[in-house]
Amino acid sequence: MYANNSPIEEIKTFFKQGSLLSRLILINVAIFILANIINLFFWLTQSGIDPAGRDSSSLFISWFALPSNVSEFSLKPWTLFTYMFLQENFFHLFFNMVMLYFGGRIFSEYLNSAKLLSVYVWGGVFGALLFVFTYNFFPVFQREVLFSVPLLGSSAAVIAILVAIATHVPNYYVTLMIIGRVRLKHLAIFFIIIDILSIQRGNAGGHISHLGGAIWGFAYIWLTKNGFAMNWNFFKMPKISFGRKPRKAYTNPNYQKRPLTDEEYNNAKIKQQKDIDFILEKISKSGYSSLTSKEKELLFKSSNK
Repeated sequence: MYANNSPIEEIKTFFKQGSLLSRLILINVAIFILANIINLFFWLTQSGIDPAGRDSSSLFISWFALPSNVSEFSLKPWTLFTYMFLQENFFHLFFNMVMLYFGGRIFSEYLNSAKLLSVYVWGGVFGALLFVFTYNFFPVFQREVLFSVPLLGSSAAVIAILVAIATHVPNYYVTLMIIGRVRLKHLAIFFIIIDILSIQRGNAGGHISHLGGAIWGFAYIWLTKNGFAMNWNFFKMPKISFGRKPRKAYTNPNYQKRPLTDEEYNNAKIKQQKDIDFILEKISKSGYSSLTSKEKELLFKSSNK
């Protein structure tokens, strides 16, 4: 990154812009704070302990976390959405929001906010559905279903965003501490493998839901790139058009443009280099976020040559 701005300044600027991504992070943080205030009130008044002996936090979670038991889930269908805005503890919240911030920033560079929200929400939904299906299909989870083990956390939705953008721009480089530059597709594959290998090690439901989110993130981009119009709305059921994309104007494949002369070619290269220099200078003065979408695309293409 060529920007002179400190990470703190970049984060401040990010939240001041009021993008959908920043609002999504703030919603998660606000719900976490609200849930803990309610739990504290229940604990202080002892009004959150029910006859079954569950404490305030368990009682609160039982209303908004996703139950693994199908019968209980049928009585609380809203948990299909509310579970992805709950976090188990501060570190759970912190890790998920950091992942959402970095994955969402890259996502927003290439795709719009409506698609970000669609991938987040429906990635969480697909993670939830895979969790419920797996727990009720495989005998190993029979005890967890009997006691209706809950699922909570935005991890499946966040993984959906990461896998989606890794599918869209697989060769995009990210810089990690100690490791250095890594392609986005390799980072996404690493997380998926970790989740698969961790299912038997504990928190099986969480890792299974991550895989559901990853499947949707990949499917969303794959379907979009292959001519399926994905019109997913947060408040409406999804509509999928199976028609192909509008036809492009016909061009004769045998038509050959006049080859450039040496002078024309050199002038084009000089102009392109001037454009790149201007973009790099703009980054050094105002930061990467100040670039237009066309400038980002030109910089990305030139870096892959």
